[in-house]
Amino acid sequence: MQETGFYYINRFFNNPVFLSAVFSWFIAQFIKTIIVVLYPQQKSIKYYLGVLLWKTGGMPSSHSALVTSIAISAGFQEGFNSSLFIALSCYGLLVIRDSVGVRRASGLQAKMINRLGRELEKKSNIPFRPVKEVNGHTASEAIIGSLIGFFIAVAFNSL
Repeated sequence: MQETGFYYINRFFNNPVFLSAVFSWFIAQFIKTIIVVLYPQQKSIKYYLGVLLWKTGGMPSSHSALVTSIAISAGFQEGFNSSLFIALSCYGLLVIRDSVGVRRASGLQAKMINRLGRELEKKSNIPFRPVKEVNGHTASEAIIGSLIGFFIAVAFNSL
């Protein structure tokens, strides 16, 4: 029997590694959106869609959920002593470390620069254009995201 392009596309979209990665990212973003909705501030539907589909930072970390689910799923598929699992685990740790360390620190620095710039603009009438504030994660946000990714990967690979 000859396999068609549809066969390979179907196998890709039914692959437990792919499914656990997509679902862990989406579940983490969905939880993040629910948390934002629970805040008493009035926001637009467009804002909530942005949180659901794109927002970085906040509880839980979708980065951590995604890379953890990929590594754990690869471990189930290829073996937990495989080179692929080891490589993906190292990559995952690098992503998580970056989101907790570098991105968080640069985001905090950007907030301070923007605050100082607005004060300088107000006091000295010097125009100021704010810098982008990148949102990193706290350790607890990364841990919760990793747990979400772990459990979703276990579910997709053992059911």
